[in-house]
Amino acid sequence: MTRQATISRNTLETQIEVKLNLDGQGNGQFDTGVPFFEHMLDQIARHGVMDLTITAKGDTHIDDHHTVEDIGIAIGMALKEAVGDKKGIQRYGHAYVPLDEALSRTVIDLSGRPGLVFNADFTREQIGQFETQLVQEFFQGFVNHAQATLHIDCLRGDNAHHQAETIFKSFGRALRMALSSDPRMTDQLPSTKGAL
Repeated sequence: MTRQATISRNTLETQIEVKLNLDGQGNGQFDTGVPFFEHMLDQIARHGVMDLTITAKGDTHIDDHHTVEDIGIAIGMALKEAVGDKKGIQRYGHAYVPLDEALSRTVIDLSGRPGLVFNADFTREQIGQFETQLVQEFFQGFVNHAQATLHIDCLRGDNAHHQAETIFKSFGRALRMALSSDPRMTDQLPSTKGAL
């Protein structure tokens, strides 16, 4: 069974299409109008070893907020559809990722319950033209629609680019672990409730 999804999400603020293959090769293709964010999305694809294609047109003449948040929503929707009934997956994933002086930790539970705990004290408000507060907005949109519990902690860092990159890399790697199969649980849900 292929774990893939294509989501189109259109509002008055953004028009977004996401193509996601959870069992891909780590390929990313992005046309969002937000260059630094595309660099971060590529970290998710590469370190999550999933194929991710995103095209987005948004009201970036105002700012990047709606585009970044709505891409998070659309990726969350695509993940939820692609993962299916969740039978046989690990469900939980975690990763620590360093980049020079920066270090971040991500822990995820594909729980069916949206929740985000986000701790990152960015050393700058902007990385180029990208506002660092939008990192949290992206992940909030994602968890709300993927119905996942996500804890992200940037543990240290002096360079804001490094801080953001370790967050996205650790997220990709934690997600990869949570989505991986457990051969002992192929027809079972990883939950004592019998539902996720």
